[in-house]
Amino acid sequence: MKVGLIPGDGVGPEVIAGARRLVTVLEPGIEWTELDWGSEHWLRSGQMMPEDAIQVVGGFDAVLLGAVGDPRVPDEVTLWGLLLALRQGLDLWANERPVRLLPGVPSPLRDVGPEDVDMLFLRENSEGEYAGVGGRVHRGLAHEAGIEVSVFTRAGVERIARHAFDCARRRRRRLVSATKSNASRFGYVLWDEVVAEVGRDYPDVTVERMLVDALAARMVSAPASIDVVVASNLFGDILTDLGAAVQGGMGIAASANVAPGSDRPGIFEPVHGSAPDIAGKGIANPTGAIWSASLMLDHLGRRESGERLRQAIAQALQTGSRTRDLGGSATTIEMTDAVQKQLKL
Repeated sequence: MKVGLIPGDGVGPEVIAGARRLVTVLEPGIEWTELDWGSEHWLRSGQMMPEDAIQVVGGFDAVLLGAVGDPRVPDEVTLWGLLLALRQGLDLWANERPVRLLPGVPSPLRDVGPEDVDMLFLRENSEGEYAGVGGRVHRGLAHEAGIEVSVFTRAGVERIARHAFDCARRRRRRLVSATKSNASRFGYVLWDEVVAEVGRDYPDVTVERMLVDALAARMVSAPASIDVVVASNLFGDILTDLGAAVQGGMGIAASANVAPGSDRPGIFEPVHGSAPDIAGKGIANPTGAIWSASLMLDHLGRRESGERLRQAIAQALQTGSRTRDLGGSATTIEMTDAVQKQLKL
């Protein structure tokens, strides 16, 4: 197995180093190739990654990616120059984000325990509000305008909906579709129609259409009522950050960018940002990166190793190993060591 490693910016290299170490313990046969893409690459060359990046990544079985972002580089450059460019260039149309409250992790929600928070979000990852269609006109003038166009295609909605139904069928057979078709009369009306059409092929799955603002409130007021959520690019982005807060913080959140049913490499990354304010201090939470690495192992067909790594994360947290963002005192390396200890190898 060949895995590309993009450590990224800020705390990215610190948390990715721990994730790589744990994966290597479980699967020593993986061949790693480190790529120096990111903000430093842009500062040197004017590009976040080289012109042939898609071809390079296509030669791997998976990519483990750290956080990307640097105060010296505009945010739209880092996002469109690397993250979205890779997702769209490889057509990694599904973003999978588990939202689980693990034992030993405090949630900001009162009277909520691990049994109440176990959700899976399937976010359409290639079009919608982040399609990149639009532009700016009359630059510098009083009537300057910026136009951003959302793109919803029947094929794009259908494939993420079908994947979400498949995932719901493997879990508790409940699916919520996030929409805003009361106000967005075209894109989200199409979204609703396609989800309903796909749902007819899954009579064993209960599907519920819900306005995104009401769904956000429900995630806080009744998280146990939610199993699987399918959402557009923008709504999925926002809802999963709310989910990360519910499960204890951004340092825990993991994600997978994949194209189910294809042989394209998946890209696995923690949800948190590069946190330049704590970079180099050795206190960043590696949990999100390690959890993302466990999803990568699943993708590589090493599900037993992926599950062992997730169990080790939960056991380390339950026994009191927590970084500062979770109310503990463990360093990045100490937290990684605690997870490795639970692997009992």
